[in-house]
Amino acid sequence: MLLVDEGQTHDVFEVVDATEAVVHARSPFLFEVGEELRVRVERDGKDAHETTARVRAHHGGVSELELGEAPP
Repeated sequence: MLLVDEGQTHDVFEVVDATEAVVHARSPFLFEVGEELRVRVERDGKDAHETTARVRAHHGGVSELELGEAPP
């Protein structure tokens, strides 16, 4: 998962765990709870798409991010 900012991607996440809808990740940045981020999600090295990720919570240095829907 990569952060998308002004058309550029930035590798700021270390994904700890992920499902279709929620990602738990570490980052050197502490995003605000409720903040929406534009991210690029890639599964198994393919099927990359951009979506939003809303910060739901922080647990011991791990952020919980709720992903928007993937395109069909």
